[in-house]
Amino acid sequence: MTTVATPRRRDRPPGPRAPRRPRPPLLLGAATLLLVLLALLGPLAAPYSPTARLAAPFQRPDGHFLLGTDVLGRDVASRVLGGGRTVVLTALAGTAAAGAVGTAVGVLAPMVSRRLGDLAVRCVDALAVLPALLIGLVLAAGFPGSGAAVVAAVALATAPFSARVLRAAADTVLTSGYVEAARARGDTRRAVFRYDVLPNIAGPALADTALRLVASLHLTATAGFLGLGAGGASPDWGRMVSENAPGATLAAVPFLAPAVPLVLLSVCVGLLAARLADLVGRGTV
Repeated sequence: MTTVATPRRRDRPPGPRAPRRPRPPLLLGAATLLLVLLALLGPLAAPYSPTARLAAPFQRPDGHFLLGTDVLGRDVASRVLGGGRTVVLTALAGTAAAGAVGTAVGVLAPMVSRRLGDLAVRCVDALAVLPALLIGLVLAAGFPGSGAAVVAAVALATAPFSARVLRAAADTVLTSGYVEAARARGDTRRAVFRYDVLPNIAGPALADTALRLVASLHLTATAGFLGLGAGGASPDWGRMVSENAPGATLAAVPFLAPAVPLVLLSVCVGLLAARLADLVGRGTV
């Protein structure tokens, strides 16, 4: 009895693997959120009053003062915990105001009329040629000791770039077929903005907001370093660096302590913005 050898079936070579979907930046988001919460809730954990003079100036860290004392003998740890709230709230307010201006100029105005949108963008572009510090100094001179002046300066300095980014994103959506179809069937501008435009520009707007928050943090800290905004003995990370700079050779901790959380927060927000921009470019946001 003869056996017929059957040909062995060749295994099909594996095909190309599907590209892995990039993961959302959960770790960076958690670190950024933790730093923001530390800045906002830090005053509740301060062991002493951040404005009280408790010991000799530039006292070294010990059991009573974990980070020592500053140039006026105030507890550095308490001032670091209390100084982040002003910086973060001012930066967030400036970012929100700039986002509102950018949305009005870059999205809402072109929806009403393209000529109106172009005119609004040209008007906002005039602010881009002015240095951010010059805007802050002018507003601070006109409204001395006002935190709202710093918010306005941050918003005016960052709004032109936000308007440009949102205008470019909105132009792509407004010239698409489904927006024209929505207008043809009688949808109101409010409905078109809410259901057609806003969902499609959410990704670029989110990445732009994160980038503007980095710039707002830098401008707010710079304003505090220059003594602009709300004065007095209230803690502020930027002002604390300026106050303790003359004694940096005697005690480095009061000088570096407020700079470390500010740098960490700026780096985390900057990396988060880069990841969000990457996700937007891949179309996953």
